[in-house]
Amino acid sequence: MSRVFLSGSIRGGRRLVETYRLMADVMLSAGVEVLSEHVARETVFDDERGMSEQEIFMRDVGGIQQCDCLVAEVSVHSIGVGYEICYAVGLEKPVLCVYERDSNISAMVLGNKGVVVQSYTDPDELRQIVQGFVGSVESGGHVSKKVENTG
Repeated sequence: MSRVFLSGSIRGGRRLVETYRLMADVMLSAGVEVLSEHVARETVFDDERGMSEQEIFMRDVGGIQQCDCLVAEVSVHSIGVGYEICYAVGLEKPVLCVYERDSNISAMVLGNKGVVVQSYTDPDELRQIVQGFVGSVESGGHVSKKVENTG
């Protein structure tokens, strides 16, 4: 079973929490262990209330160290998500960054040859992208970089 670290904005804004839940559900349905399922919970702030900043950092860094790949939703700008992507790339983990088409995405994501970047227009397209990436990582296949910058 593959282990995936799901990265999505928490303190940068929770506008896409339902999208994060969809992504987690897609991976769980595929039999993948989602090491950071807390990202997709409406209750994440309550869940983290008793944790120090360092405990949150150590939990997330530990999850990235243990994962087989990282899947990030990058439509909402977030320093934490950017940090997690960079950390995973530094560990040579496969990284997928997805974003809502027409979002203003950082050149630091779009220009990074160490990540796969794909835009989506609806939940079905997002589901296919996530399933394809996770399936490729599980099978040990090569994942090519696809960038669609329409912004």
